[in-house]
Amino acid sequence: MIMLMKIFRMLMVLFVAMVAASCVKDEPLNAECDILKVTIQGDVLNRDPQIFNDKVILYVKNGVSVTDLAPEFELTEGATISPAGGTPRNFQQPQEYTVTSQDGLWKKVYTIEVRRNTSINLNYSFENVRQISALGGSCFYDVFFEVGTNGEERWAWASANPAFALTLQASVPSTFPTYQSEEGVNGKCAVLVTRGTGDFGKRVGKPIAAGNLFMGKFDMTNAIKFPLQATQFGTPFSKIPVTFSGHYKYTPGESYCEPDEKGELVPVPGKTDCFNLYAVMFETMEGHEWLDGANVLAADNPQIISTAEIPDRGATEEWKEFSVPFIYRPGKIIDPVKLEEGRYSIAVVMSSSQDGDYFRGAIGSTLMVDELSVVCQDEQNN
Repeated sequence: MIMLMKIFRMLMVLFVAMVAASCVKDEPLNAECDILKVTIQGDVLNRDPQIFNDKVILYVKNGVSVTDLAPEFELTEGATISPAGGTPRNFQQPQEYTVTSQDGLWKKVYTIEVRRNTSINLNYSFENVRQISALGGSCFYDVFFEVGTNGEERWAWASANPAFALTLQASVPSTFPTYQSEEGVNGKCAVLVTRGTGDFGKRVGKPIAAGNLFMGKFDMTNAIKFPLQATQFGTPFSKIPVTFSGHYKYTPGESYCEPDEKGELVPVPGKTDCFNLYAVMFETMEGHEWLDGANVLAADNPQIISTAEIPDRGATEEWKEFSVPFIYRPGKIIDPVKLEEGRYSIAVVMSSSQDGDYFRGAIGSTLMVDELSVVCQDEQNN
């Protein structure tokens, strides 16, 4: 009897092991093929890489050679990358990497670009856009980008257009909050419109979406739950800004509103919408390489060095030219050593509703912007 019990137990253990092995065998392989993290050995980078859906930007220190950089990658589980991580490559031009999912069925091509602190443009004419499809190609929106001396794309402006696609309120670029128009001061321009977000917006307590455009990155993972943190402002900058100038035209919407607890828009009598258009120079710190919607103009933000804000942001039927100085915060200076080390960033930010990040404003408010420029100390002295 004892022998039979032992045999029975052994058979049960064998059965459980076989079932477990079968479960492991049948578990589907991972279909994701994303780059999660990029590192380079040595004292090469001056800030964390920016990782987008199909692009990575590496910011290297000014004296670093880019002809034989060998980035290493952290990928989604089981994925592989070609060329392999640690392969030296010449990044004088952007390089492509292909990530293949664990199940081998999916691939994604990433373009990895290396930039220095001095690579940012100082003049912005909004002449260049590329269209991005969303929701399986059911809608398309504009992404503005700046070009280098050879006509190549250098960097792209960010906006909340990707989040607005989720509302199902747009189909073509001109129905999104941010798009390109032919009616600029000189050629084309950027148009920002405050729009309603329909039933989707009401359900999540965000009944409007202001048109916005900014230097930095829009983080879709925070778009619904933490919208103020979704707008990540800033790009590396190694000059000393003096003035911020350009042209704008603004028409406020008819009725300024704010959402109630049910997500319904409630008119605010006597209040007229106004826009935002400003530039901020700030210091990056460990763990704080961006500014966001909650602190970009905060009076107590220790990162901010200087700001350039338009004092009068009312309606104007014709294009209006502006030029405003960068005003230093009390006690703040630009340290030349930190400037050389790439520890400063600049952000240019614009929105069709000043309070749009809190989902307050007037549907239909329209801001048109063209021919912006940041004049810096060395250019001013020439």
